[in-house]
Amino acid sequence: MITTDICIIGAGPVGLFAVFEAGLLKMRCHLIDALPQVGGQLSEIYPHKPIYDIPGYPAINAQDLVDNLMEQIEPFHPTFTLGERVDSLERQPDESFIITTNDGTAVHCQVVVIAGGLGCFEPRKPEIENLEQFEGKGVAYMVKNPEQLRDRRVVLAGGGDSALDWTIFLANVAKEVTLVHRSDTFRGAPDSAEKVFELAQQGKINLVLQSTITSITGNGHLQEVNITAKDKTVRTLEADNLIPLFGLTPKLGPIADWGLSIDKSAINVDTTDYSTNVERIYAIGDINTYPGKLKLILCGFHEAALMCQSAFKYVHPEQKLSFKYTTVNGVPAF
Repeated sequence: MITTDICIIGAGPVGLFAVFEAGLLKMRCHLIDALPQVGGQLSEIYPHKPIYDIPGYPAINAQDLVDNLMEQIEPFHPTFTLGERVDSLERQPDESFIITTNDGTAVHCQVVVIAGGLGCFEPRKPEIENLEQFEGKGVAYMVKNPEQLRDRRVVLAGGGDSALDWTIFLANVAKEVTLVHRSDTFRGAPDSAEKVFELAQQGKINLVLQSTITSITGNGHLQEVNITAKDKTVRTLEADNLIPLFGLTPKLGPIADWGLSIDKSAINVDTTDYSTNVERIYAIGDINTYPGKLKLILCGFHEAALMCQSAFKYVHPEQKLSFKYTTVNGVPAF
């Protein structure tokens, strides 16, 4: 039995930052994640993707952000169970919890924090003829190593932040980059959209708007992408790689059976402290929902800070929330 103060389900950036905030309040954390490494989507889906909205960093690669967070929480000695999925939650007579994973690992804690990002997720696949036939043969739903796309003809599809960010990044990597979007406006950040339009005007990328990819062809590997415009005209592009970026379909898994208030695969929370309707269970990051919710890492960091202030009363009920934080040789000290 692993004993800790807070059990955090999800070792993505928000879960990792929660360790830091908890550590400042002398609360121990154990993290559980179904992935074999920390970092969540940042490490698993796009470790080389640049992130532009972290304070103090004009741009930082996703994996570098994870590495920095791990360095930041090292003084608080968190423990981890990786590569295992949370299966059950049992309330104890003293109101604490025992969490058990699919491999039988048991964690006893006073507070549960769900920081599972989008939960168990899978990519949304557009309706493109022959799409699945070429999966792993030129078609991928994420970019794990952009160097594999160097000097290749890459077609991206989508209108969100991922499509915009990867178009900008790959403009300096791939031989040819084409972004296909069904509209003439983008859902992603306006600044990123402006950069994409500038790259198109400079001839550094191809921008195909008000169009959708309807089919793909090839001989054992992707060779051509067929695009249909709103006026029904069809054009064919030679392509080595197709990356449809239409987001992820979230699945909460066993968490959905814990009696939590759920709205469209997201957990409802009280924005005063990001608590759920079940006492001692909190939800932070992309897995929660509330009026005005923004799915940004920055917002998840804010939620983690307020959550820890609230969780303190369950971990240290005999103490008032008051502390002085200094450093000794760069290490947190109290």
